[in-house]
Amino acid sequence: MTAAIARRVAETDDDATLFARIGAFLYEQHLSPDPQHYAFAYLVITEANGPVGQAVAKWTENGVRLSRRDIEALGGSVAEISGASDDVDAAEGLVARTQMQVEGFADMMEQMRAETQGFGRDLAASADTLRDTPALGADQVARLTAAMLARVRSAESRLQAATAEVNDLRVKLDEARDNARRDALTGLPNRRMFEEAYAERMSRPGGTCIAVCDVDHFKAVNDRFGHAVGDRVLKAIAETLSLCCDGHLVTRYGGEEFAVLFSGVDSAKALKTLEAARKALAAKRYRVRGSDVPLGELTFSAGMTTAAANESLTTAFGRADRLLYGAKQAGRNQLKYG
Repeated sequence: MTAAIARRVAETDDDATLFARIGAFLYEQHLSPDPQHYAFAYLVITEANGPVGQAVAKWTENGVRLSRRDIEALGGSVAEISGASDDVDAAEGLVARTQMQVEGFADMMEQMRAETQGFGRDLAASADTLRDTPALGADQVARLTAAMLARVRSAESRLQAATAEVNDLRVKLDEARDNARRDALTGLPNRRMFEEAYAERMSRPGGTCIAVCDVDHFKAVNDRFGHAVGDRVLKAIAETLSLCCDGHLVTRYGGEEFAVLFSGVDSAKALKTLEAARKALAAKRYRVRGSDVPLGELTFSAGMTTAAANESLTTAFGRADRLLYGAKQAGRNQLKYG
């Protein structure tokens, strides 16, 4: 083998190893193979002794996965789910329309104020005329009044149309606000709503339990049956969690990960509720629509913890996430509390 051929073989082997390491990193961190994620993983792996590589190594000790905030804090970016950019564009369009409507209201009010002031001045002048020439003054007042009434009716018409548009905008803004806090696939509240609900719950007294649930062997489902079946699996799990944890906030936190915020119950009751959900899912048997091929057992693993008073979500969620990892390591399809 010539030196040139040997060098090319070595370079090919190095590339294959790098691809494999990047793929393993993305899989371990539950990141999709998007360009943004690939670039971040490439930086972490090729510059392991650099500041980003060392920070990732420290943050992912004991199997802890990186969060969106962690990646963004390190200078990376996280790809949004499909359709998110459309939602952002729609929301920005609604905000622009609302701003224009507010400015239009301000202009209309200023115009009505100016017309009212003008009418007052003309009416005052006509009062002087009325004292000097009663017949002429009365006729002038009548003409001024008729003109002002016409302006008022015109303003009322414009105001009515603007009010109708504002009401329409209010409905659309409420819908956009709800969509921004809801997962498009499962219909569950999303990570943003979970974070807001946690912050609100921490402002009130009483214990709060959070659980992080992760679908077991989800990648195998996608690899074997395709993403369409994987999506239906996520919907089925979302439905089971919602039914069994009724009265508590069940969210799709991202990917195949769900988070549950338990309020108004102690840890024993929260564990009992989530355990019932785990057993209910494991007892079901699903088949692929059309081919009737069995999917096999669907299960999830979970970590649950009780958040201390004023404890940050990052700290509490990190603890639950480590417990989840422990449940995975212990054989999956189980809960860990701590």
